[in-house]
Amino acid sequence: MDFQDSNTWYWIILALTAIISGILGYMFGKSDIPSAPDNYNELNSLDIENAKLRADLKTCKERLSSFSTPKPNSKSLVKPEKIISESFNPVSAKTALGKKVSLDDLKIVEGIGPKIEGLFHNFDIKTWKALSETSADTCQKVLDSGGKRYRIHDPASWPMQAKMAHEGHWEQLAQWQEKHRAGKF
Repeated sequence: MDFQDSNTWYWIILALTAIISGILGYMFGKSDIPSAPDNYNELNSLDIENAKLRADLKTCKERLSSFSTPKPNSKSLVKPEKIISESFNPVSAKTALGKKVSLDDLKIVEGIGPKIEGLFHNFDIKTWKALSETSADTCQKVLDSGGKRYRIHDPASWPMQAKMAHEGHWEQLAQWQEKHRAGKF
């Protein structure tokens, strides 16, 4: 074996080592990609429940602060239903969401567009209050009535978002939508 042959073998062994190292590095690196947590669905449902509870708590605090102790002969008691129905403020809604909002526009709910809004109107669900009182299963039935192309939507959070809109929790709705925009979690 002369000097020229040993130099060639050196480069061949070096190339084979580099190729094998590259393949092994790729295999080990590919296996380290984090996948979605096993409890993703539970975490998502707990996040939705948390947002609902925060909205309820804020509503209760607002109701409590708006009630004043009435005089014994006073006939003008404040009704909670009246407070909730008058909670729509288009200026604060536009400030929080960054776009003009009309009263009972279902399209402000993340995931509802004009066609899905039409499906809900066919089921006589035309207000934020009506949508907030609708179960997620009923929302899914409304989507199923529209055909196969609407089955990709997940209506689990739509009643909660509608409740925030109905009660005037615009900042909270905007924060929730930003966090969950287009399925991002």
